[in-house]
Amino acid sequence: MTDTAEISGLTGVLEASVYVDDLDAAAGFYGDLLGLEEILRVPGRHVFFRCGTTVLLCFIAEATRQQTANARLPVPPHGSEGPGHVCFAVKRAALDGWRARVEAAGLTVEADFEWPNGARSIYLRDPAGNSVEFAEPGLWGMPED
Repeated sequence: MTDTAEISGLTGVLEASVYVDDLDAAAGFYGDLLGLEEILRVPGRHVFFRCGTTVLLCFIAEATRQQTANARLPVPPHGSEGPGHVCFAVKRAALDGWRARVEAAGLTVEADFEWPNGARSIYLRDPAGNSVEFAEPGLWGMPED
């Protein structure tokens, strides 16, 4: 096995995914409510959003379990059952505004608290039941900018 010290290049997470059951509901939540830019949609399969330097992939799990017929894009089948989790980095000064925005949209905030290191997190659910968190980057020792 190659020692990780011998290779380099892991600089962050390029994409993260959640599995949903309704692409229009996902687009309403992640696109309309959260303001993420929709960058690609394949009806019945997925909708993708840009979030800073990362991409959020929203897949219909059953569709992604099917082997692709496109030999140019041989993505292996995948999928997940049950609620997943995604966390968005938000500056502390903006957290109250995000809480007000999601509550004004009729969503319930499940938790809003400070971690032992002082970073604050707010949790709610997307339309598919995935756990969505807004947290200060300091939660993991990352700078806010």
